[in-house]
Amino acid sequence: MNVPRRAWPQQSFQFALFFFAYYGYTGIFTPYASLYFADKGMTVAQIGVLMSLMQVMRIFGPNFWGWVADYTQKRVLVLRLMALGATISVGGLFFGQTFAAFFIVMVLINTFTSPQGPLSEALMLAEMRGDLTYYGKLRLWGSIGFVVTLMLVGQVLDWIGIARMPWMAMLLLGIAWCASMRIKQSVQGASRSQAPSMAHLLRRREVWAFFISCFLMVAAHASLYVYYSLYLAQLGMSKGSIAFMWTLGVLAEILFFYYQAPIFKRFGIRALMLLGFAVAIIRFAMIGWGAQSFAILVFAQLLHAFSFAAHNSAAVMTIQQWFSGPLQARGQALFISISYGLGGTLGGLLLTLIWEGLGPQAVYYAASVFAVAGLLSACLYFRWQAHASNSLAS
Repeated sequence: MNVPRRAWPQQSFQFALFFFAYYGYTGIFTPYASLYFADKGMTVAQIGVLMSLMQVMRIFGPNFWGWVADYTQKRVLVLRLMALGATISVGGLFFGQTFAAFFIVMVLINTFTSPQGPLSEALMLAEMRGDLTYYGKLRLWGSIGFVVTLMLVGQVLDWIGIARMPWMAMLLLGIAWCASMRIKQSVQGASRSQAPSMAHLLRRREVWAFFISCFLMVAAHASLYVYYSLYLAQLGMSKGSIAFMWTLGVLAEILFFYYQAPIFKRFGIRALMLLGFAVAIIRFAMIGWGAQSFAILVFAQLLHAFSFAAHNSAAVMTIQQWFSGPLQARGQALFISISYGLGGTLGGLLLTLIWEGLGPQAVYYAASVFAVAGLLSACLYFRWQAHASNSLAS
Protein backbone atom coordinates (compact mmCIF):
# COMPACT_ATOMS: atom_id res chain seq x y z
CA MET A 1 0.00 0.00 0.00
CA ASN A 2 1.43 3.38 -1.00
CA VAL A 3 1.55 5.98 1.77
CA PRO A 4 0.67 9.45 0.43
CA ARG A 5 3.62 11.83 0.46
CA ARG A 6 3.14 14.68 2.92
CA ALA A 7 3.24 18.16 1.41
CA TRP A 8 5.84 20.71 2.47
CA PRO A 9 4.48 23.48 4.74
CA GLN A 10 3.19 26.41 2.66
CA GLN A 11 5.74 28.88 4.01
CA SER A 12 8.74 26.58 3.66
CA PHE A 13 10.73 29.05 1.52
CA GLN A 14 10.20 31.94 3.96
CA PHE A 15 11.30 29.89 6.95
CA ALA A 16 14.26 28.38 5.07
CA LEU A 17 15.48 31.84 4.06
CA PHE A 18 15.04 33.20 7.58
CA PHE A 19 16.94 30.28 9.11
CA PHE A 20 19.69 30.58 6.47
CA ALA A 21 20.23 34.29 7.22
CA TYR A 22 19.74 34.19 11.00
CA TYR A 23 22.04 31.23 11.60
CA GLY A 24 24.35 32.57 8.91
CA TYR A 25 24.76 35.58 11.18
CA THR A 26 25.69 33.27 14.06
CA GLY A 27 28.18 31.61 11.71
CA ILE A 28 29.92 34.98 11.51
CA PHE A 29 29.47 36.22 15.05
CA THR A 30 30.05 33.11 17.16
CA PRO A 31 33.47 32.15 15.74
CA TYR A 32 34.81 35.63 14.98
CA ALA A 33 33.43 38.08 17.55
CA SER A 34 36.02 36.94 20.11
CA LEU A 35 38.78 37.55 17.55
CA TYR A 36 37.24 40.95 16.70
CA PHE A 37 37.30 41.97 20.38
CA ALA A 38 40.87 40.69 20.74
CA ASP A 39 41.83 42.86 17.76
CA LYS A 40 40.28 45.83 19.59
CA GLY A 41 42.55 45.22 22.58
CA MET A 42 40.21 43.36 24.93
CA THR A 43 41.74 40.91 27.42
CA VAL A 44 40.78 37.23 27.64
CA ALA A 45 38.66 37.93 30.73
CA GLN A 46 36.89 40.85 29.00
CA ILE A 47 36.27 38.73 25.91
CA GLY A 48 34.80 36.01 28.12
CA VAL A 49 32.36 38.49 29.66
CA LEU A 50 31.40 40.02 26.29
CA MET A 51 30.84 36.64 24.65
CA SER A 52 28.86 35.42 27.66
CA LEU A 53 26.39 38.25 27.05
CA MET A 54 25.16 36.23 24.07
CA GLN A 55 23.93 33.70 26.62
CA VAL A 56 22.98 36.14 29.40
CA MET A 57 20.46 37.93 27.21
CA ARG A 58 18.93 34.57 26.31
CA ILE A 59 17.82 34.31 29.94
CA PHE A 60 15.61 37.39 29.72
CA GLY A 61 14.90 38.26 26.08
CA PRO A 62 13.24 35.05 24.86
CA ASN A 63 11.01 34.72 27.93
CA PHE A 64 9.78 38.31 27.85
CA TRP A 65 9.19 38.47 24.11
CA GLY A 66 7.81 34.92 24.07
CA TRP A 67 5.23 36.00 26.65
CA VAL A 68 4.41 39.14 24.61
CA ALA A 69 4.07 37.08 21.42
CA ASP A 70 1.79 34.46 23.02
CA TYR A 71 -0.30 36.98 24.95
CA THR A 72 -0.91 39.29 21.99
CA GLN A 73 -0.91 36.45 19.42
CA LYS A 74 1.28 38.77 17.28
CA ARG A 75 4.28 36.46 16.94
CA VAL A 76 5.18 37.60 13.43
CA LEU A 77 5.09 41.29 14.39
CA VAL A 78 7.37 40.65 17.37
CA LEU A 79 9.77 38.66 15.19
CA ARG A 80 9.91 41.49 12.63
CA LEU A 81 10.64 44.09 15.30
CA MET A 82 13.41 41.93 16.77
CA ALA A 83 14.97 41.36 13.35
CA LEU A 84 14.97 45.09 12.54
CA GLY A 85 16.38 46.03 15.95
CA ALA A 86 19.20 43.49 15.59
CA THR A 87 20.16 44.81 12.14
CA ILE A 88 20.45 48.37 13.46
CA SER A 89 22.16 47.60 16.76
CA VAL A 90 25.01 45.52 15.30
CA GLY A 91 26.24 48.74 13.67
CA GLY A 92 27.18 49.92 17.14
CA LEU A 93 30.28 47.72 16.97
CA PHE A 94 31.85 50.28 14.62
CA PHE A 95 31.73 52.96 17.33
CA GLY A 96 32.98 50.88 20.26
CA GLN A 97 36.55 51.30 21.48
CA THR A 98 36.34 50.46 25.18
CA PHE A 99 35.10 47.48 27.15
CA ALA A 100 32.15 49.52 28.50
CA ALA A 101 31.07 50.56 25.00
CA PHE A 102 31.29 47.01 23.67
CA PHE A 103 29.36 45.79 26.72
CA ILE A 104 26.44 48.12 25.95
CA VAL A 105 26.46 47.21 22.24
CA MET A 106 26.48 43.47 23.02
CA VAL A 107 23.51 43.90 25.36
CA LEU A 108 21.56 45.64 22.59
CA ILE A 109 22.52 43.16 19.87
CA ASN A 110 21.58 40.14 21.95
CA THR A 111 18.39 41.71 23.28
CA PHE A 112 17.15 41.65 19.69
CA THR A 113 18.79 38.47 18.39
CA SER A 114 18.03 36.15 21.34
CA PRO A 115 14.22 35.94 20.85
CA GLN A 116 14.42 35.30 17.10
CA GLY A 117 15.32 31.61 17.37
CA PRO A 118 12.43 30.53 19.61
CA LEU A 119 9.93 32.84 17.87
CA SER A 120 10.77 31.48 14.42
CA GLU A 121 10.69 27.89 15.75
CA ALA A 122 7.26 28.50 17.31
CA LEU A 123 5.92 30.00 14.09
CA MET A 124 7.23 27.10 12.03
CA LEU A 125 5.86 24.49 14.43
CA ALA A 126 2.47 26.20 14.31
CA GLU A 127 2.63 26.08 10.51
CA MET A 128 3.38 22.34 10.66
CA ARG A 129 0.42 21.67 13.01
CA GLY A 130 2.14 18.85 14.83
CA ASP A 131 3.54 17.08 11.75
CA LEU A 132 7.33 17.27 12.13
CA THR A 133 8.13 15.34 8.94
CA TYR A 134 9.90 18.31 7.38
CA TYR A 135 11.20 19.93 10.58
CA GLY A 136 14.76 18.67 10.07
CA LYS A 137 14.85 19.52 6.35
CA LEU A 138 13.76 23.10 7.06
CA ARG A 139 15.93 23.54 10.14
CA LEU A 140 18.99 22.36 8.21
CA TRP A 141 18.86 25.60 6.20
CA GLY A 142 20.03 27.32 9.35
CA SER A 143 22.99 24.97 9.46
CA ILE A 144 23.64 25.57 5.75
CA GLY A 145 23.64 29.32 6.37
CA PHE A 146 26.05 28.82 9.25
CA VAL A 147 28.47 26.70 7.23
CA VAL A 148 28.32 28.87 4.08
CA THR A 149 29.25 31.97 6.04
CA LEU A 150 32.02 30.06 7.79
CA MET A 151 33.49 28.87 4.50
CA LEU A 152 33.39 32.34 2.96
CA VAL A 153 34.05 34.60 5.92
CA GLY A 154 37.13 32.77 7.20
CA GLN A 155 38.92 33.32 3.90
CA VAL A 156 37.61 36.86 3.42
CA LEU A 157 38.68 37.99 6.89
CA ASP A 158 42.16 36.59 6.27
CA TRP A 159 42.33 38.94 3.27
CA ILE A 160 40.58 42.11 4.45
CA GLY A 161 41.02 41.91 8.23
CA ILE A 162 38.82 41.08 11.20
CA ALA A 163 37.72 44.74 11.52
CA ARG A 164 35.25 44.22 8.64
CA MET A 165 33.36 41.48 10.47
CA PRO A 166 30.43 43.71 11.63
CA TRP A 167 29.55 44.62 8.01
CA MET A 168 29.03 40.96 7.20
CA ALA A 169 26.96 40.40 10.33
CA MET A 170 24.74 43.36 9.47
CA LEU A 171 24.15 42.05 5.95
CA LEU A 172 22.90 38.66 7.18
CA LEU A 173 20.67 40.22 9.85
CA GLY A 174 19.18 42.49 7.19
CA ILE A 175 18.32 39.48 5.04
CA ALA A 176 16.69 37.81 8.06
CA TRP A 177 14.57 40.93 8.59
CA CYS A 178 13.50 40.89 4.93
CA ALA A 179 12.57 37.20 5.24
CA SER A 180 10.51 37.92 8.39
CA MET A 181 8.48 40.47 6.43
CA ARG A 182 7.31 37.60 4.17
CA ILE A 183 6.30 35.24 6.99
CA LYS A 184 2.61 35.05 7.86
CA GLN A 185 1.18 33.78 11.11
CA SER A 186 -0.73 30.50 11.01
CA VAL A 187 -4.13 30.25 12.68
CA GLN A 188 -3.88 28.87 16.21
CA GLY A 189 -5.85 25.79 17.11
CA ALA A 190 -6.66 26.88 20.65
CA SER A 191 -7.39 30.15 22.41
CA ARG A 192 -5.68 31.41 25.54
CA SER A 193 -8.66 30.29 27.61
CA GLN A 194 -8.07 26.72 26.41
CA ALA A 195 -4.33 26.80 27.06
CA PRO A 196 -2.81 24.37 29.55
CA SER A 197 -1.45 25.89 32.74
CA MET A 198 2.20 26.90 32.50
CA ALA A 199 2.43 26.87 36.30
CA HIS A 200 1.10 23.31 36.43
CA LEU A 201 3.67 22.10 33.90
CA LEU A 202 6.51 23.77 35.77
CA ARG A 203 5.58 21.99 39.01
CA ARG A 204 6.31 18.59 37.46
CA ARG A 205 9.66 17.11 38.48
CA GLU A 206 10.21 15.40 35.13
CA VAL A 207 9.90 18.74 33.33
CA TRP A 208 12.61 20.24 35.51
CA ALA A 209 14.84 17.19 35.14
CA PHE A 210 14.58 17.69 31.37
CA PHE A 211 15.40 21.41 31.59
CA ILE A 212 18.37 20.75 33.90
CA SER A 213 19.75 18.20 31.46
CA CYS A 214 19.51 20.80 28.66
CA PHE A 215 21.15 23.39 30.92
CA LEU A 216 24.11 21.06 31.47
CA MET A 217 24.42 20.11 27.81
CA VAL A 218 24.66 23.74 26.70
CA ALA A 219 27.03 24.53 29.58
CA ALA A 220 29.29 21.85 28.11
CA HIS A 221 28.96 23.32 24.61
CA ALA A 222 29.90 26.77 25.96
CA SER A 223 33.46 25.46 25.67
CA LEU A 224 32.89 25.69 21.91
CA TYR A 225 30.73 28.81 21.69
CA VAL A 226 33.01 30.95 23.87
CA TYR A 227 36.51 29.55 23.54
CA TYR A 228 36.88 27.14 20.63
CA SER A 229 38.19 29.73 18.16
CA LEU A 230 40.67 31.13 20.70
CA TYR A 231 41.71 27.59 21.62
CA LEU A 232 42.48 26.70 18.01
CA ALA A 233 44.22 30.05 17.46
CA GLN A 234 46.53 29.26 20.39
CA LEU A 235 47.32 25.95 18.69
CA GLY A 236 48.60 28.00 15.74
CA MET A 237 45.68 27.56 13.33
CA SER A 238 44.83 30.26 10.78
CA LYS A 239 41.36 31.79 10.52
CA GLY A 240 40.75 29.62 7.47
CA SER A 241 41.64 26.45 9.43
CA ILE A 242 39.43 27.56 12.31
CA ALA A 243 36.58 28.02 9.83
CA PHE A 244 37.29 24.54 8.46
CA MET A 245 36.86 23.00 11.92
CA TRP A 246 33.58 24.82 12.52
CA THR A 247 32.45 23.82 9.03
CA LEU A 248 33.05 20.13 9.69
CA GLY A 249 30.81 20.21 12.72
CA VAL A 250 28.01 21.97 10.89
CA LEU A 251 28.25 19.65 7.87
CA ALA A 252 27.76 16.71 10.23
CA GLU A 253 24.80 18.59 11.74
CA ILE A 254 23.28 19.17 8.28
CA LEU A 255 23.59 15.49 7.42
CA PHE A 256 21.76 14.52 10.58
CA PHE A 257 19.00 17.06 10.05
CA TYR A 258 18.45 15.81 6.50
CA TYR A 259 17.87 12.22 7.65
CA GLN A 260 16.29 13.20 10.95
CA ALA A 261 12.73 12.00 10.28
CA PRO A 262 13.57 8.33 9.55
CA ILE A 263 16.24 8.27 12.29
CA PHE A 264 13.78 9.44 14.96
CA LYS A 265 11.12 7.09 13.61
CA ARG A 266 13.55 4.17 13.93
CA PHE A 267 15.20 4.94 17.30
CA GLY A 268 12.91 7.40 19.12
CA ILE A 269 13.49 10.53 21.20
CA ARG A 270 14.79 8.76 24.31
CA ALA A 271 17.57 6.79 22.60
CA LEU A 272 18.81 9.75 20.57
CA MET A 273 18.77 12.18 23.48
CA LEU A 274 20.78 9.81 25.66
CA LEU A 275 23.14 9.07 22.77
CA GLY A 276 23.73 12.80 22.37
CA PHE A 277 24.93 13.04 25.97
CA ALA A 278 27.13 9.95 25.70
CA VAL A 279 28.79 11.30 22.55
CA ALA A 280 29.28 14.74 24.17
CA ILE A 281 31.18 13.13 27.05
CA ILE A 282 33.59 11.52 24.60
CA ARG A 283 33.78 14.49 22.25
CA PHE A 284 34.87 17.10 24.79
CA ALA A 285 37.36 14.74 26.41
CA MET A 286 38.89 14.17 22.97
CA ILE A 287 39.21 17.90 22.28
CA GLY A 288 41.06 18.37 25.57
CA TRP A 289 43.26 15.28 25.37
CA GLY A 290 43.95 15.28 21.62
CA ALA A 291 44.54 19.00 21.10
CA GLN A 292 47.80 18.44 19.24
CA SER A 293 46.30 15.92 16.81
CA PHE A 294 44.56 17.36 13.78
CA ALA A 295 42.88 14.00 13.09
CA ILE A 296 41.42 13.78 16.59
CA LEU A 297 40.08 17.34 16.39
CA VAL A 298 38.48 16.53 13.03
CA PHE A 299 36.79 13.41 14.39
CA ALA A 300 35.58 15.31 17.46
CA GLN A 301 33.95 17.91 15.21
CA LEU A 302 32.12 15.23 13.24
CA LEU A 303 30.54 14.09 16.51
CA HIS A 304 28.63 17.39 16.48
CA ALA A 305 25.94 15.48 14.58
CA PHE A 306 25.01 13.76 17.83
CA SER A 307 26.14 16.02 20.67
CA PHE A 308 24.28 18.97 19.15
CA ALA A 309 21.94 18.02 16.27
CA ALA A 310 20.45 14.83 17.72
CA HIS A 311 20.12 16.32 21.20
CA ASN A 312 18.67 19.63 19.97
CA SER A 313 16.05 17.91 17.81
CA ALA A 314 15.08 15.55 20.63
CA ALA A 315 14.78 18.52 22.99
CA VAL A 316 12.60 20.54 20.56
CA MET A 317 10.32 17.53 20.08
CA THR A 318 10.06 17.12 23.84
CA ILE A 319 9.16 20.80 24.27
CA GLN A 320 6.54 20.38 21.55
CA GLN A 321 4.97 17.58 23.59
CA TRP A 322 4.84 19.62 26.80
CA PHE A 323 4.18 23.14 25.48
CA SER A 324 1.88 23.24 22.47
CA GLY A 325 -0.72 25.57 20.97
CA PRO A 326 -0.94 28.91 22.80
CA LEU A 327 2.11 28.01 24.94
CA GLN A 328 4.34 27.31 21.97
CA ALA A 329 6.38 30.52 21.98
CA ARG A 330 6.79 30.49 25.75
CA GLY A 331 7.79 26.83 25.74
CA GLN A 332 10.47 27.37 23.11
CA ALA A 333 11.57 30.57 24.89
CA LEU A 334 11.86 28.77 28.23
CA PHE A 335 13.99 26.08 26.60
CA ILE A 336 16.31 28.72 25.11
CA SER A 337 16.47 30.72 28.35
CA ILE A 338 17.28 27.81 30.65
CA SER A 339 19.62 25.96 28.30
CA TYR A 340 21.35 28.56 26.13
CA GLY A 341 20.70 31.44 28.53
CA LEU A 342 21.50 30.11 32.00
CA GLY A 343 23.49 27.11 30.81
CA GLY A 344 25.54 29.09 28.32
CA THR A 345 26.11 31.99 30.74
CA LEU A 346 27.07 30.07 33.86
CA GLY A 347 28.96 27.49 31.83
CA GLY A 348 30.88 30.20 29.97
CA LEU A 349 31.78 32.10 33.16
CA LEU A 350 32.87 28.95 34.98
CA LEU A 351 34.93 27.87 31.99
CA THR A 352 36.55 31.33 31.95
CA LEU A 353 37.80 30.72 35.50
CA ILE A 354 39.03 27.27 34.49
CA TRP A 355 40.81 28.66 31.40
CA GLU A 356 42.64 31.27 33.49
CA GLY A 357 43.38 28.95 36.42
CA LEU A 358 44.08 25.57 34.83
CA GLY A 359 44.58 26.28 31.13
CA PRO A 360 42.67 25.75 27.87
CA GLN A 361 42.69 21.94 27.85
CA ALA A 362 41.05 21.81 31.29
CA VAL A 363 38.07 23.69 29.82
CA TYR A 364 37.19 20.67 27.68
CA TYR A 365 37.68 18.15 30.48
CA ALA A 366 35.22 20.23 32.53
CA ALA A 367 32.80 20.26 29.58
CA SER A 368 32.94 16.45 29.53
CA VAL A 369 32.03 16.41 33.23
CA PHE A 370 29.06 18.71 32.54
CA ALA A 371 27.87 16.22 29.91
CA VAL A 372 28.11 13.35 32.43
CA ALA A 373 25.87 15.30 34.83
CA GLY A 374 23.48 16.07 31.96
CA LEU A 375 23.24 12.38 31.08
CA LEU A 376 22.29 11.52 34.67
CA SER A 377 19.63 14.24 34.70
CA ALA A 378 18.21 13.04 31.36
CA CYS A 379 17.98 9.50 32.75
CA LEU A 380 16.00 10.86 35.70
CA TYR A 381 13.70 12.71 33.30
CA PHE A 382 12.81 9.58 31.35
CA ARG A 383 12.42 7.55 34.54
CA TRP A 384 10.07 10.09 36.14
CA GLN A 385 8.19 10.61 32.89
CA ALA A 386 7.54 6.86 32.64
CA HIS A 387 6.42 6.79 36.28
CA ALA A 388 4.01 9.70 35.69
CA SER A 389 2.61 8.00 32.57
CA ASN A 390 2.09 4.73 34.46
CA SER A 391 0.35 6.58 37.29
CA LEU A 392 -2.08 8.21 34.84
CA ALA A 393 -2.77 4.87 33.14
CA SER A 394 -3.56 3.06 36.40
